[in-house]
Amino acid sequence: MVVRDPCPACGANRYKKNGHTRHGKQNHQCTTCGRQFTANPLDRRIAPEQRLRIEQLLCERLSLRGICRTVGVSLPWLLHFLVECFTACPDHFHAQLSTQPTAVLLSRLEAEADAMGSFVQKQANKHWIWIAMAATTRQIIALHVGDRRRESGKALWAKRPMVSRAQAPFPTDHYAVYKGVIPAEQHRAITKKARKTNPIARFKNTLRQRVSRLVRETLSFSKTLAHHIGAMKYFICHSNLTRRVALPV
Repeated sequence: MVVRDPCPACGANRYKKNGHTRHGKQNHQCTTCGRQFTANPLDRRIAPEQRLRIEQLLCERLSLRGICRTVGVSLPWLLHFLVECFTACPDHFHAQLSTQPTAVLLSRLEAEADAMGSFVQKQANKHWIWIAMAATTRQIIALHVGDRRRESGKALWAKRPMVSRAQAPFPTDHYAVYKGVIPAEQHRAITKKARKTNPIARFKNTLRQRVSRLVRETLSFSKTLAHHIGAMKYFICHSNLTRRVALPV
């Protein structure tokens, strides 16, 4: 006599075969409540330690399928978990802001394709990454992904914290887009020889090395713009947390 497993929903032991799952296991359907289930299911719950490990790996130069092979999770589950991580990122990027900020650096990442290689779905669909960095803490305080036009510069300026927008000077390169976006009394157009943009250039290199979506000739490119922006935002939030310092009152 074979003891049949009860239905996990209603506890009834009357059910019928109903095809197979995508993993090849026999699927059953309860004749009482209609619930579909498999006999002797495996416990596929992801432990908290695995979730923490995946959160760390998302900040490294690994493809999504590489993370699946390393941790032992399925790609559909990882995609859902990735969206949860991107959604949980705060708009302030975990950045520390002083009540009396000093110099704040505003610049964009290099727009050349060989410098960034940022695209979505196909290489012809370019998306430039604009960022704003605080010079004192070297934390990213604003992010915008768009084109090279002045509207993108205005969007970045609008996302900056109001306290830095009202007080801080802004050294930039001589790109014409900045004129008319940043107030003239705050804007400082400088050359590379002044070495005022070295921190932002160093972060650009870190971003390219740690985010596989930005690697040149990569196969880990973003298929949707929302995931592309989410990946940048997720890495910046974790980067800011590692750069938290004690600010003067």
